Amino acid sequence: MSRVFRFEQTILRDWIDYNGHMRDSYFGLVFSLAVDALQDEIGFDEAYRVRTGCTIYLLEDHKYYLRELKEGALVQVETRVLDCDDKRFHLHMSMRHAGEVAAIGEFVELHVQQHPEPRAVSMPEEISARLREARAGEAEITRLKFRSRPMGLGR
Repeated sequence: MSRVFRFEQTILRDWIDYNGHMRDSYFGLVFSLAVDALQDEIGFDEAYRVRTGCTIYLLEDHKYYLRELKEGALVQVETRVLDCDDKRFHLHMSMRHAGEVAAIGEFVELHVQQHPEPRAVSMPEEISARLREARAGEAEITRLKFRSRPMGLGR
């Protein structure tokens, strides 16, 4: 069953550039914080990281900047799981302010065991199952706007 993960963030003064709007790098930060929130919800939380020595690494991301954001703006990020396999998951994120899309992000994330050397490892089945259950349907994926160049898990 498709699921949308939601995250909210207020745009901080330190994130504003000389033009009076949010710096491009902070769009990435907000998307990254939204991914952290999703990870906590599906089971990749701090307790998991401490217990297993595993974490998530970002492999690739693409961003579209569609509207400027000002200090104090409250943004909502909707995150959808587009695909997943035993080690990776592909996300689509839509950042909105006042009902308008301000930015779109796509991320491919990798499950990594950090010690003794970082290496990709399979996710636990219960977390993989949550990602599969959350996956957007083909019709929903087709409707998503501003998809990047071909990006996916490349099977």
